[in-house]
Amino acid sequence: MSETKKQFFSNKICRFCNDDMSKVYIDFFDVKALKPLISERGKIVPSRISGNCAKCQRILTRAIKKARNIALLPFAVEH
Repeated sequence: MSETKKQFFSNKICRFCNDDMSKVYIDFFDVKALKPLISERGKIVPSRISGNCAKCQRILTRAIKKARNIALLPFAVEH
């Protein structure tokens, strides 16, 4: 008897990648695009939760860190 396993999670698709785009650029000035990818504690959301591919997740991490350095995004929540 073979049982089929049910998938509980749907396949996540990278929101930055498209097949027609060879160069992915995530602008660090675009705070509206970066804000949902930061948790409420100020941490960067991992790719297994956000659904980003590894390449876009690295680019995204650099963009968030740049935005933090020029004070567009907070490093941590207020005390």
